[in-house]
Formats: sequence, structure tokens, C-alpha cells
Amino acid sequence: MLLEIQNISKIFGGLTAINNLSCSVSRGDVVGLIGPNGAGKTTLFNCISGFFKPESGRIIFDNGDITGVRPDLICHRGVARTFQNVKSFGEMTLLDNVMVGSFSAAKNKAESRDIAIDSLQFVGLIDRADDLAKDLTIGNRKKLEVARAIATNPKLLLLDEVMAGLNSTELQQMLILLRELNGRGIAILLIEHIMAAVMNISKKVIVIHHGEKIAEGLPAEVSTNKMVIEAYFGEE
Repeated sequence: MLLEIQNISKIFGGLTAINNLSCSVSRGDVVGLIGPNGAGKTTLFNCISGFFKPESGRIIFDNGDITGVRPDLICHRGVARTFQNVKSFGEMTLLDNVMVGSFSAAKNKAESRDIAIDSLQFVGLIDRADDLAKDLTIGNRKKLEVARAIATNPKLLLLDEVMAGLNSTELQQMLILLRELNGRGIAILLIEHIMAAVMNISKKVIVIHHGEKIAEGLPAEVSTNKMVIEAYFGEE
């Protein structure tokens, strides 16, 4: 098992955002994490990546306990993430943006540059390496986020709505890109509201609601689960 979430809870000012939640991601897995807005999905990502420390429970990654470990150290261990709100450096070139990530895996600037170039090549943005990030479309900014994440040489990618805002062509390109990344042996845990995309790419789907896991299983099983349907659409 690559990632094990063991009974974690996270509370903000008396509000329980995550309640005694357990789930896992196997090596080489693609796991969809879904749930209504406010269900606790991004909070879970923030706990895994070290931005939040849970009040209880443990987070085990690659056989090591990373509960409450600093984000930079978790990144060095092999966890990379993207953000729901794209966080590129607008006044920097695409190459420099990705080098911010590649420095975590590189021994020197030359190696960092080589890794960044390979990452931009992989996501199809190498021809725009010298352009400023602020000039990109939302679709290409999402690709830039993925390039910077994979430049850290991750074992696990946490993708927070990486397909949100994409048109149909961009969506298909992103799905191809994620399959290729997974083909490299990188496990993926993705938050996504585009159900067709989640069900298309995920080997397993986890559903949370009000901070609790209400379903977990194969996409076909989850999509017909009564509790899942009620969580999204109500009892009617």
C-alpha cells in the first residue's frame, strides 16, 4: 500500500471537517475522490500534503508516518499536488515555474532545468517554455501545474479539480496525460466533479459527505450506490 489514511479527523473552531476517515491508495492506482461541495475533499488533501495537521489518526505514506510532517519534507518523500485555484507564478516563464518544482529533485540548476524541460515536453508546453505563465489559457495553466508537480519526481500525485474549466478537447487531452503519468508508475488521487471523467479513469472511487466516507469501490458500484445518489441529488 502506498498511502494509508487511518481514522483521521480535522476540526476547525468546533466544526468537524473530516470525521474518523480511513481510505487508501495502492501503488499504481488511480483513485477518484468525490463528494458534494464542502464534503472535506480539499481538507483531506491538505492533511495528506502537510498543510493541516489532523487532530487524530495517522497518515502513512510509503511505509512512513507523515502525520503533521512539513509540506516540503512530504514533497521530498514523493507526494506532489496541484491546487483547485491554479497557483502559477504569472510573471515568471513556464520554464522557471516548473524549475520551482524540479529543484526539489535536482542536485543543481542545470539538472533542475533539464527536469523542467522534460516535464514541459511531457505535458505539451515545451514550445511555450519562455512565455509568461499569466498569458496561458486556463487549460494550459492546468497543464503547467501538472508539469511542476511531476518535476518533483512524485510517487503520488494529488490532483485537485485539474479538469475543472476545460473544454471537451482539453478534457480529453488531460485524461490522456493522466493515463500516461499513471503508466509511468505514478499513483494518482484526484478530486473531480466531472463524473464522466472520474468514472472513466479511476480504478477505485471514494465518496465522502460531511467529512465521512459513505462509499468506496469500483466506479460502476459507486455510481449506483443509493447513499451516493442521495448525497448529490437528495432523496427525491
